[in-house]
Formats: sequence, C-alpha cells, structure tokens
Amino acid sequence: MTASTHTQSAALPRVVLAKGREKSLLRRHPWVFSGAVARLEGKARSGETVDIVDHQGKWLARGAWSPASQIRARVWTFDAAEAIDTAFFIRRLERAQQWRNELAERDNLNSYRLIAGESDGLPGVTIDRFGPFLVLQLLSAGAEYQRAALLSALQTLYPDSSIYDRSDVAVRKKEGLELTHGPVCGELPPDLLPIEEHGMQLLVDIRHGHKTGYYLDQRDSRYATRRYVTNRRVLNCFSYTGGFAVSALMGSCSQVISVDTSQEALDIARQNVELNGLDLQKAQFVRDDVFKLLRKYRDDGEKFDVIIMDPPKFVENKGQLAGACRGYKDINMLAIQLLNPGGTLLTFSCSGLMTSDLFQKIVADAALDAGRDIQLIEQFRQAADHPVIASYPEGLYLKGFACRIM
Repeated sequence: MTASTHTQSAALPRVVLAKGREKSLLRRHPWVFSGAVARLEGKARSGETVDIVDHQGKWLARGAWSPASQIRARVWTFDAAEAIDTAFFIRRLERAQQWRNELAERDNLNSYRLIAGESDGLPGVTIDRFGPFLVLQLLSAGAEYQRAALLSALQTLYPDSSIYDRSDVAVRKKEGLELTHGPVCGELPPDLLPIEEHGMQLLVDIRHGHKTGYYLDQRDSRYATRRYVTNRRVLNCFSYTGGFAVSALMGSCSQVISVDTSQEALDIARQNVELNGLDLQKAQFVRDDVFKLLRKYRDDGEKFDVIIMDPPKFVENKGQLAGACRGYKDINMLAIQLLNPGGTLLTFSCSGLMTSDLFQKIVADAALDAGRDIQLIEQFRQAADHPVIASYPEGLYLKGFACRIM
C-alpha cells in the first residue's frame, strides 16, 4: 500500500452495510442501494469518496457517496490499495482505450464510446469520441465530484482533443445535481461534425443532438440492416438523423421512408443521404408521430417489406414498465400488420429495465395480436465499444430482433 493510498483510506468516511447485505459487493456488483446501508461513519459530502465495509467492519470496496440517490454508493475500486485520484482515472482511461484501439482498427472507426460507465470501471461516466472531440457526460454524484481529476486525466492522455460537456441529462436530478452543458477546453464543435461508420459519412450535432450527439450503440445494427433491404421498400421509424436510412440505401433498397417528430433531425438525415452520394429520389422524410402514422398507413392499406423500429427509451423507472410494455407491443403490432409476407421487422429497445426475454415476449404477443406468425432470425445488442462487465448485467441495455413475417 502506497503512503498516499494509506493516508486517503485512513481519512475516509465509512459506509457500514447492514448484516447480510454485502453479497452483491462480494460478487463485484458496483452499486450499494440505500436499503443496504446501516449507517455512515464520519461525514461525507455528496460524491465524496468513502470506504464500504460489512457489518463487522471488514473492508469491501471504495466508492462515491450519493445521499440523494437510491443508489447510495457506486464503487470505484475493489482494490484496497487503490486511491481515487488523477492517476486512477488515467489507468482506467488507458485500459478502456486499449480495447477501443483494437475496435477502431478492426472496423475502421474514428468515433466510438471510450468510457461506458460501470462496465469500464467508472460509474456514472460516459465519454464518446467523435474524431477530435471528446464528449463527456457525468451522470452520478461521484462522477461530478471527481470532475477535476477526470478532466486532468483526459487532458494528460488526449492533449490534442477538444472536450465538450453534455451533462444535461435528467438523471442527474436523481443525484441532486444541476444540468451542465458547454465547452470544457479546446475548440467548439462545428454545427455538424462528419464521422465515419462502416463506409458511411454521418453528420453529428454534438452541441444539440440527442445524448452525446449520436447513437453510437446502434452501429452494428445499422450495418446489419443492409442484409435485409436489397430491392425492398423500407419504413424507418423514429429515424433521428437517418443512420439506418443511409445504411438501407447503401444496401440497395428500392425506397426508404424515414419518420421522426423532429424536423431538425430529418433535415440532417437528408444531408446524410446527400453526403454519401446516394439517390435522394429513393428517400422520403416524414415529420409525424410514429404511433399515429402507423395507424394511418394501416388504414390506407400501405405495405412494406422491411420496417425498422428504433424508439427512444420508454422506461425510466420500474413504475413505468407496464406502460412501456404496452407501448412496445402497440408499435410492434402495427408494424407487423404493415409488413408483406416474407418481410422483416428490425425492432429494438434501449430501455435498460426491459430484459431481452421480456422484449421477446412482447414482440411475440404483438405478432399474436396482429394475427401473424413470425420467426426470430437474428438478435442484436449494443456495439462492442459499449461492453458489459460480467458482474454488472444491467450494462446490457440495448436489445433487438430481426423477425421474419410469415
């Protein structure tokens, strides 16, 4: 144990767990819920580093205290000799970068998720890389408390990169945090930044786009779409900036109709089609509510060969799960009704509380209500730069199926 580590550990407040509540930590799960905490020994500000011990005082982990959250502590390390300082963040970043380097070389990427929160050993931290820009989201009290150390580590390892903060996510309120948004260092990102993905050029709005500007987690699913669309009529629902549409056109679809409620997103989708030199005559962009439009298409007798269903998250908490299940079932039922025999539904859920098994059951029930038989022919998940550490299965949040309509 180094002197600095020993000094930090000796001075840290201690979270003492209730008897029998240490089992998840012994399995290296990184969360401690409020019900597992017997008491806090010493004083700890929100986000401050604490030692976590069992009811007998045995050391278990070192984490961040979050008194405003149901997740009362998030684990930084299970190594008693590891201090939480700039050097700690440098080590975590270097470890994460090693895997992303392999992916970037393998798939010819210049943009990827560099840090995927708990699965990269940095709870509450999301960092996406878009070319020369690092986009940061700090979603937990501990991540916010360590902002200076994390930024110091980033500037040490990526001196030529610009950093932009997109910690403007509502989940921060559960941690007692204000929303933050804006440049941290370096150049301001352009209005639209082109990135490369599986042979496509795609424009990303870092400052105002969803999440950190783009859904990097769907990269592999967008690429897989090309296998299903040749000479087929495609409906792309919740299209955002048209990544699936561009991939469908590159897969030689006969037509792709992209539907979204945001005109700004649809305008970028159109630009993405043009940027890739694809045939705009085959692309249509419709600003509408997907639920209403699907019903209208059904009533008008419209038919499609492929439907892509990639909605936003329907579930923020367990209380919303039942309603979300109804929403997923409804849109998938309508999609199945609109598909020709032999057609394909590519359907996704990015809701972490929606398990793969439950989502599969919802799709099956949707087919039943639609009066159609379907075959599940391929399964999807988030791209490999969004890894899932084995001790934290909650890290697997994106799931999808390719369904053949019989």
